[in-house]
Amino acid sequence: MHSHHNALGLASALRPVQPVTLIRPHAARRAARFFVEKFLGRALYAVKANPSPDLLRVLWDSGITHFDVASIAEVRLVAETLPAAVQCFMHPVKAEEAIREAYFDHGVRTFSLDTMDELDKIVRATGNADDLNLCVRIRVSSDHSKLSLASKFGAEPDEMKELLFAARQAADALGVCFHVGSQAMTPAAYAEAMERVRAAIVQAAVTVDIVDVGGGFPSTYPGMEPPPLETYFEVIHRAFESLPISYSAELWCEPGRALCAEYASVLVRVEKRRGDELYINDGAYGALFDAAHIGWRFPVNLVREEASDARDLPFSFYGPTCDDLDRMAGPFMLPADVGPGDYIEIGMLGAYGCAMRTAFNGFGAVSTMVVADEPMASLYETDREVASSNVVQL
Repeated sequence: MHSHHNALGLASALRPVQPVTLIRPHAARRAARFFVEKFLGRALYAVKANPSPDLLRVLWDSGITHFDVASIAEVRLVAETLPAAVQCFMHPVKAEEAIREAYFDHGVRTFSLDTMDELDKIVRATGNADDLNLCVRIRVSSDHSKLSLASKFGAEPDEMKELLFAARQAADALGVCFHVGSQAMTPAAYAEAMERVRAAIVQAAVTVDIVDVGGGFPSTYPGMEPPPLETYFEVIHRAFESLPISYSAELWCEPGRALCAEYASVLVRVEKRRGDELYINDGAYGALFDAAHIGWRFPVNLVREEASDARDLPFSFYGPTCDDLDRMAGPFMLPADVGPGDYIEIGMLGAYGCAMRTAFNGFGAVSTMVVADEPMASLYETDREVASSNVVQL
């Protein structure tokens, strides 16, 4: 894989016609070490955020040994890429065949569930195994998060007693898990969820071996600047220590976005300008799904050898397909003189950007290059000034 110092060096040297994914292994390594060293428990990487084998290896080499998988395809990917990794099948609804293959062929022992039917399915598919870690998912609020995960999964609090008691009978280790939603903007989300966990444990009166606070750990984007991650860890640990089972239970978390958002950006080319609309060569069916469908604003930089002295204006983007839905409203702040032939770096796309890419309309071609500079924003480099210039310098 080719390497360049930054987006400008790549654009100047190659003048790429197709989008280029710029990866920063050092950024993912730094994020992984942060969780390994500062979260007082075990961090499982949520593979769905970015399933790149190269990224999985970077995280493994940096101390992430457990992986949250949601499908049999992810199980196979991790097993092939990192044979020694510990996998946890944390999707609450799984095909029986997927459970069976995960358990017997890939050594998966940890499964989540939120209904009695799913518990019966897991027990049946594993042949009444006596070495299961079963994590019962409780429904919690997503009010503090930018993307809700509160409506699809999770047992209601009044269903937890029966589920925990039944899972306790089938499990070697019993867990309670939850997910506060993606991009949680305050640690209060976890404090409130842990109160539900406390109530469920007390009501069920069972021994719980694992408390898994799930994902939701944020990254920083324009208009979404969360508190330091250390404050999340402090709140979670304090709430965990107050649980009646903390003396013997393990504390887990499942970061996805927080481990990989800074890992990648995308270099795109402007093909046309129409007023304040820029037609670029990537979009809603590529790395910019979130920008199109949920209005996510990503940091942008004009990549040009000579700095622009034009004032910034708000722009929207159209992607390369024929579909009107291929539109990213933004606003994305760029110099007023941006136009066809210019390159733009769009940052913080390591999470979900690459994972959501399709080949719709034949526009899936993209190359990958390693760059050595810092990501356009970071929660891990608080002692440095994050670049805010319109132009990336060599």
